[in-house]
Amino acid sequence: MAATPFRVGWHTPAVSLISPEDLAARIDDPGLRIVDVRWYLGQPVQGHLAYDRGHLPGAIFLDLDDDLSAPTGPGRHPLPDPAVFARRLGAAGIGTGDLVVAYDDVGGWVAARLWWMLDDLGHGRAAVLDGGIPAWIAAGLPLTTQTPDPVPAHLELAGRWTKVVDRDELRARLGRVLLLDARAPARYRGETEPIDAYPGHIPTALNAPAADNLGPDGRFLTPGELATRFRALGADRGDVVASCGSGVSACHDSLAMRIAGLPDPILYPGSYSDWTHAGEPVALGSDPGEPPAIESGRIAPP
Repeated sequence: MAATPFRVGWHTPAVSLISPEDLAARIDDPGLRIVDVRWYLGQPVQGHLAYDRGHLPGAIFLDLDDDLSAPTGPGRHPLPDPAVFARRLGAAGIGTGDLVVAYDDVGGWVAARLWWMLDDLGHGRAAVLDGGIPAWIAAGLPLTTQTPDPVPAHLELAGRWTKVVDRDELRARLGRVLLLDARAPARYRGETEPIDAYPGHIPTALNAPAADNLGPDGRFLTPGELATRFRALGADRGDVVASCGSGVSACHDSLAMRIAGLPDPILYPGSYSDWTHAGEPVALGSDPGEPPAIESGRIAPP
């Protein structure tokens, strides 16, 4: 069952986004938990080093690889077991009644992963800092190098992920669902592939880059602008699946659709990393491509 989004004083009701100004106004709230999730591809320690150099007052640090992903599973950032995830966050001081605000410095696509995870598991008090730490600094708000000493808490979450689809189910439904790919256009088209097995995109996927959810100031577009964007892709009709490289930036599209007031999409957590690791067919260029041919009840290999 989907959680009820927390109201955070933004101009649209029930969205999971909070401005730097609104966050600063409640920075001393004892029920507030701020989480720094800065992370950089191919630089596993740089996120924590950035946190050590300066972070929001009271913020703890959680790592995408170590805390928000399982050690093994489909794709580069498989979802952890919900019980393990709940214990990890509880040990970091996040409890059932807390408001959790996540931030990064890349427009919110890492922060959106934590938001999505908590939301999917029924924690309705999660939000992303709009504009992240750059917007916080631009608003003249302070940073600190002091590290909090969190008191362990009990975090009650659902026992399983719900709005997810695995590779086999997605393969069987290609052409009958709207598949969105949140990666940058050059990766979608197959012009570059810095990390996954081979370039391209999952056949039938439409490119919906996470970066296009933001304005020039690095903050999310208005709900109306986001609704226009995703409706133009057909996201207001039928089932929608969000994907990316490893199930992280796809959560940014999920958050944008929530802000827009559209139905929540389903997440393909393994995304392109899982798809190509399994040797599945891909499409190249700007055209979405057709569903792969089916032979004897299964899709033919590439």
